[in-house]
Amino acid sequence: MPDNDLYFETLRLVLRRWSEADAPSLYRYASDPAVGPVAGWPPHTSVENSREIIRSVLSAPETYAVVLKATGEPVGSVGIMFGDGVHSAAMEAADAEIGYWIGRPYWGQGLIPEAVRFLLHRCFETLGIRRVWCGYYDDNMKSRRVMEKCGFTYHHTETGKVSPLGDVRTEHFMLITSDEWNRRIE
Repeated sequence: MPDNDLYFETLRLVLRRWSEADAPSLYRYASDPAVGPVAGWPPHTSVENSREIIRSVLSAPETYAVVLKATGEPVGSVGIMFGDGVHSAAMEAADAEIGYWIGRPYWGQGLIPEAVRFLLHRCFETLGIRRVWCGYYDDNMKSRRVMEKCGFTYHHTETGKVSPLGDVRTEHFMLITSDEWNRRIE
């Protein structure tokens, strides 16, 4: 299984494990009501709530703080989730799902596509993943745009899905295969 103490660098980012010391920064960005609800999770309510999320959710294997090299501050999160029945796409063996978010001040700067491309490289070149899924809810066009920039293509739509917030939504799924990835990087 993946190493839990991984540290990676891209052009502008460091991707590293979350630490409880990151709770104030996490709260700064994850408390914004424009960030979590569109992805199906509630805004963080306090630094302690963010610390608990680091312990319970963001401590999962292959989940990384998106840290700006220029400042050293974590401003978002990316992660690879495996087909263990917990996540939304109908995953098979050798499939994974990538999830991500970034704080509103950093929207539109290409930081999440940079991080997602790195995770795709990791999935296909290191972890032996065959297909990678991403999903987005109807109103999350920013997330869809990240997927398109990273080479994902539309696969299917599921209606009547209850989100983690308890409301009913339509979710669209996009997919990229290892063959598609290899054609993109040739």
